[in-house]
Amino acid sequence: MEIGVLALQGDFIEHCKALQSIGVKARLVKQPKDLADLPGLIIPGGESTTIGKLATAYDLMTPLRQFGAEHAIWGTCAGAIFLSKDAEREQPLLNLMDIQVQRNAFGRQVDSFEIDLPVPFLPDGEDRPYHAVFIRAPIIKSVYGDAKALLTLPDGQIVVAQQNKLLATSFHPELTQDARFHQYFVELATL
Repeated sequence: MEIGVLALQGDFIEHCKALQSIGVKARLVKQPKDLADLPGLIIPGGESTTIGKLATAYDLMTPLRQFGAEHAIWGTCAGAIFLSKDAEREQPLLNLMDIQVQRNAFGRQVDSFEIDLPVPFLPDGEDRPYHAVFIRAPIIKSVYGDAKALLTLPDGQIVVAQQNKLLATSFHPELTQDARFHQYFVELATL
């Protein structure tokens, strides 16, 4: 099993390490040819505008859209913004997922936070909460079309959404020792 990790900008190395911790090989994706024969791709956190500009410069936008039409893609933080159809501002987006996101919804870097959340769709999710790390995180303001909310904060704000084989998380699962989200995505990619 091999999963791609978009390696243009952001914390792609951490995602590679998380995949390796569950016995999955990670392939760095920097060019369209790197997508060949992959069942899934992770778009890491970082800066969504920069990721979009680099994907445009490296002629990856169309190949990524084509890949996402048939395969699994998981966007974390900035990756979730890049996957969305609406980021409330002009910037390059993949326009794959029926979600509207608000960038930096919780404020600046100093407003970053961590919280334990019950995750009923993950193994032991009710008994073993997930420690979510939010760093200059977006919020998923709305889901529509085929997208559905999977997880919210206690105040009801959506932080995980899924649309078929597309997954978006507002937080950074790669920054924890808990690989359940990575395992969830691997299983999604191999359906």
